[in-house]
Amino acid sequence: MQAQKTIAKPVTIKGRGLFTGKEVQLTFKPAEPDTGVVFVRTDLDNPARIPARINKVQPRPRQTVLQNGTVSVETVEHCLAAIFALEIDNLEIEISGREMPNIDGSCLPFTEALIDAGVEEQEKPRTPFVISEPLVAQESNAILYALPDRNDQLNILYELDYGDNIIGRQLLNYNLSPQSFRRDIAPARTFLPESEAREFQTRGIGTHLTAGDILVLGEQGPVDNQLRFADECVRHKIADLLGDLMLLGRLVRGRLIAYRSGHSCNHQMVRRMQELIQRQQRSQWGGQALLDIRKIQKILPHRYPFLLVDRVIEIDGDRRAVGIKNVTMNEQFFQGHFPGTPIMPGVLIVEALAQMSGLLFAQRLEHTGQLAVLLSMDKVKMRRAVVPGDQLILEVEAVRVKSRTGDCRCRALVADQVVAEAQIRFMLVDADPA
Repeated sequence: MQAQKTIAKPVTIKGRGLFTGKEVQLTFKPAEPDTGVVFVRTDLDNPARIPARINKVQPRPRQTVLQNGTVSVETVEHCLAAIFALEIDNLEIEISGREMPNIDGSCLPFTEALIDAGVEEQEKPRTPFVISEPLVAQESNAILYALPDRNDQLNILYELDYGDNIIGRQLLNYNLSPQSFRRDIAPARTFLPESEAREFQTRGIGTHLTAGDILVLGEQGPVDNQLRFADECVRHKIADLLGDLMLLGRLVRGRLIAYRSGHSCNHQMVRRMQELIQRQQRSQWGGQALLDIRKIQKILPHRYPFLLVDRVIEIDGDRRAVGIKNVTMNEQFFQGHFPGTPIMPGVLIVEALAQMSGLLFAQRLEHTGQLAVLLSMDKVKMRRAVVPGDQLILEVEAVRVKSRTGDCRCRALVADQVVAEAQIRFMLVDADPA
């Protein structure tokens, strides 16, 4: 069993954003086990935290952008690639603006900063994602396959072919390790055909860029620059792919085969992986509960017949939790709710999701003297009927938590089918008004 890792000490780098050109300062800081990778916007009056997870991705061309509420952080892929390749699980990244520093357009500055900070093991074990069945993501003429592999590592076969004479066809078979990444992938820079670079600058994008900031390729080769590798472009595409894989929140083991895959296709694959993880977890939920009914009763004030969560089987810090409600014919509400054709009332399914959200917020509010009180519900949808014998899977995810309110995105499932969903807002109040 491998241990989780963080860095030994803080380290800071500075640079200008690739698209905005604004000077920013970035500081990597150690984080506790199970924190994951979290960006912190320190330029705001109330510093905002943005987890590096796939559900925070906002669609943007040519970059990976994460957003939590109205706050975003842009072009995170090079930084995340270095974190992924160096096998760092937990990290806080303070940044003084909305866009990551570009520096030389590669992952190398981030890689060297993290190596300088030192990578150290933590007391909790990590759980890598091992590709157990074939997955595919496709967008237009780009395609990405994920396949099982007998080796306990990540292998990537990437073919880059835009059908032109400027970049040409490039093919690389790469086995990931921290050492090989530092040597073979991290130095590869962001690239752009000269015609596109001129078009962008005409539109006022990247007017600050020089030959030292980005690799511009013309018909005669690099413009005012030199290649670091003969196949530098495909190496950088692999770096982008690694950065996007970090959004899974786990290291990946298996084999990836990519043809012209970019950020959008990469993100689609990470979502496929997340769905597979959730299916695997649901198949194992007959095991031991993290919170059984006795522990739940110590947290929630509800009692029979209004306590609607039987057990909690997954807790991801204060970000996400999954619980179970077993629906039986002995439920009191079946006596009067369509007794001839018993159907669980939709309002009680939503109430179960609200209680599950309360259990999630309890992770954050413990020892604060606050309680989460239901404030409002939005986008409530009932997808199918729930009947005796069903097992309700209650998934809740904290979307935004402020000093006085918290928002949760909630889903109820039976097997793999969504039966209800809602966005629920809570008011955080003092437990003792006195």
